[in-house]
Amino acid sequence: MSVLRLIAAAGVLALALPAGAKSPPSSSVSSPAPSKADVAARRGEAAFRALYRELVEINTAASTGSCTAAAEAMKVHLVAAGYPESDLQVIVPPGHPKEGNLIGLLPGADTKLKPLMLLAHIDVVEAKREDWVRDPFKLTEEGGYFYARGAEDDKSEAAIYADMMVRFRNEGYRPNRGVRLALTCGEEGAWPLDGVDWLIANKREAIDAAFALNEGGGGSIDHTTGKYVFHGIEAAEKLYQDYTLEVTNAGGHSSRPVPDNAIYRLAGALKKIEAYSFPVEASPVTTAFFAREAELELEPRKAADMRAYAKAPGPGEAAEHLLKDPSANSNLHTTCVATELAGGHAPNALPQRASANVNCRIFPGLTAAATKTALERAVGDVQVKIAYAKDPTPASPPPPLTPEIMAPIERLSAEMWPGVPVIPFLLAGATDGSSLNSAGIPTYGVSGVFEDDELSHEHGLNESVPVKSLMDGRAFLYRLVKAYAGGK
Repeated sequence: MSVLRLIAAAGVLALALPAGAKSPPSSSVSSPAPSKADVAARRGEAAFRALYRELVEINTAASTGSCTAAAEAMKVHLVAAGYPESDLQVIVPPGHPKEGNLIGLLPGADTKLKPLMLLAHIDVVEAKREDWVRDPFKLTEEGGYFYARGAEDDKSEAAIYADMMVRFRNEGYRPNRGVRLALTCGEEGAWPLDGVDWLIANKREAIDAAFALNEGGGGSIDHTTGKYVFHGIEAAEKLYQDYTLEVTNAGGHSSRPVPDNAIYRLAGALKKIEAYSFPVEASPVTTAFFAREAELELEPRKAADMRAYAKAPGPGEAAEHLLKDPSANSNLHTTCVATELAGGHAPNALPQRASANVNCRIFPGLTAAATKTALERAVGDVQVKIAYAKDPTPASPPPPLTPEIMAPIERLSAEMWPGVPVIPFLLAGATDGSSLNSAGIPTYGVSGVFEDDELSHEHGLNESVPVKSLMDGRAFLYRLVKAYAGGK
């Protein structure tokens, strides 16, 4: 998942580029002369590129791939760097041989301090070769971008962290606070298990940490100008929950239609959910986000609505205007949308069963149970059964944005991207950070990788990441982790 963008969409594909290629972004931010720290943070790029390519080209899609293979491959790099076996584990849940997770530890000098955790998932969304311009499981560098499934989500951060751990060991770096690496499987939902959830429940000691850095954050690029707009830090997440709607009846011969048709009844229920809008909500994160975003918004009416909402958070005329924007809409309230549909058992028979999946992203502070009740009221039909597709996960409390967390991010961001504001935001999607926050491990989405969401195509065709942005993020995270861990 990646940072929310509130940038107007406009195509910028250059006709001279190959099919599916893009013009690389060019920041309008003046780049300062690189400091010694920045130069050091960028060393070893060739080795990183090779590791990144290796990881991306290991298929970790649930249908045909193996997370265990990827975890073992990254472990080889850590062993070669000198990590003892006692500080490395490939943890494979019993009965799930392809769902391995890699855990590594660079011990800290102060054993009283819990380690900082670097979390990234190594599983990826499915990708069909016939749909892609390029082979999704071969890393292609073209026109200033890397293309592949997982090139951004989330093997970019996984490769940065694995490379970082290798560099730390090779440099003889001894942090004051230990640094734990966790490359996990199952975040995208297609694998039977979520690695983070399984580790919390069964191997808590392997994943325990004072706090964690995770996917979800990053920088925003306006693809119409190439301007770097803001550096987003994920500070809260919506709660992910799927609901199953189901209608059953006796069915019969299709030559004798009856009024009570399971497909029609289900369709009616879905239309009611389509028409229903959950109440506008507010939180400190969304209020602060819209206040800061108003300063960057170029459209006067939208900027005024953002300021008005930030001044008086909650329902109102400004919120009603903002709800028409898909990105703003997802940050103002709970959203539910139909995503899967099934019904009937034969072309010449009345349907005996019809079902649908409704995916909800629940605003922080609200519950899956309350959302289920709201859906039932919106549908208003007792013959449409609404159930949890999976047991609800606990609501995730937002991690505290303390000076200890934010000051290093703001300092390094100002050095690398002068004039680009750092803005905490609510992630409308979901990451493993939700599970960690619920387990008492504050987790922050931060990457330093700037992207244009209109062009990155996460979860879609021709997923990509700008080469320069990836290398900048690698340098940023290297310096950030050292700032948090201390030592020398």
